[in-house]
Amino acid sequence: MSHRSSSADGTPDRDAAAEELRLPRPPGVIRRFWARHPLFADILIALVCLALSVGTNASYTTAPDGTLVPAEPAPLGVSIAILTLVLAACVLLALRRRRWPTTVLVAAYLVAAAYLLLLEPAGGPLLLVTSYGMAVYRSSRAAWTAFGIGIGSLTLLSAALELAGVITLQAAVNGILGQLVLALIGTLIGTNVGGRKRYVEAIIDRSRQLLNERDQQAQIAAAAERARIAREMHDVVSHSLTVIVALSEGAAATSDPDRARDASAAAAATARGALTEMRSMLGVLREGDAEAPLAPTAPVDPRTTVAAAQRAGFPVTLTVAGDARAAEPVEFAIGRVVQEGVTNAMRHAPQATTVSVRIDRAADPIVIEIGNDGVGVRAEADAGGFGLRGLAERTSHLGGRLDAGPAGDGRWRLRAELPAASSDGSET
Repeated sequence: MSHRSSSADGTPDRDAAAEELRLPRPPGVIRRFWARHPLFADILIALVCLALSVGTNASYTTAPDGTLVPAEPAPLGVSIAILTLVLAACVLLALRRRRWPTTVLVAAYLVAAAYLLLLEPAGGPLLLVTSYGMAVYRSSRAAWTAFGIGIGSLTLLSAALELAGVITLQAAVNGILGQLVLALIGTLIGTNVGGRKRYVEAIIDRSRQLLNERDQQAQIAAAAERARIAREMHDVVSHSLTVIVALSEGAAATSDPDRARDASAAAAATARGALTEMRSMLGVLREGDAEAPLAPTAPVDPRTTVAAAQRAGFPVTLTVAGDARAAEPVEFAIGRVVQEGVTNAMRHAPQATTVSVRIDRAADPIVIEIGNDGVGVRAEADAGGFGLRGLAERTSHLGGRLDAGPAGDGRWRLRAELPAASSDGSET
């Protein structure tokens, strides 16, 4: 999982997201500075709102001759209470505008309601800023809901104050219209900006998910390729070394120079064949090698495996029924099953008197069966090796099945059933 950093206000760090996804930088020096210093931006906005809100307390009225003169000031206690409320709302705006947009908006509406108590109701930009923040940091639906509830509450309050004779009808209408315009403008702009912000964040999140999925798929593919190479390496090295060991021991045990020479030559040929096959198999891992084969190695001919075991002195027989060739992945699996079965017989049953290999190509599914005698307790204990595990994975991937185990009377049987046509055209 990718690490996702956050800014001081708890929102995702856009710079970290841009660096991770290689997004272009936001245009404009001021916009980038604003995005990187959210607390400074909020404090600056709060100071501006405080200055404009305090300045609106100096209200004016119209004299009989048509000139503007200072209105009769509100009672001192009311003015102090309103200034205290404005100051508290601005502090809240500076510190919690992004995390608690609903609380800040409620404080702004309380300030707007307090303005109605002035003899000449005034206003300030608090509702504009907080309505914008509600739409951006919560949702458009929440912003419009708050707009309706807030303006409706102010209207009811102003109507009640006008009926009680606290304020005039003109003052109530002017106060409501002023706050309505500010809240409406803030909500409209915030809805537009917030919708775009959430859309961009959704795109970034989706891109991050796609990057994670791509990395996961690459890891899965790499793991599958490692497992394939491990199976092939085991099959090639295990069989070849078993044959080489048997030939070398036979050459060392015989006193006939010709037979020793033939066994040594066979061991060398087996080693060269294994080396060639390993180079062909591992060549695809060399980057920049234009001659590296991209296709899997050719299927192993069961007759070659049986002939190598016979040269090593093991009594291996091969019986094939039918001559129809299966799909290449199935042929590849047939060769590996025979190779693993014969190798296990040579390794774990060196005193075997019979090692029979039977391939029934006429059946559907194709049946491959390798049986031998001379199995001891140690051989049965080693039954869960990597070779049989790799064969089980190979046959299962092709839609077949594999059974291996003692068959009674010191015998061992390996039986595989493979479909004539592979359900997966890829090499397994």
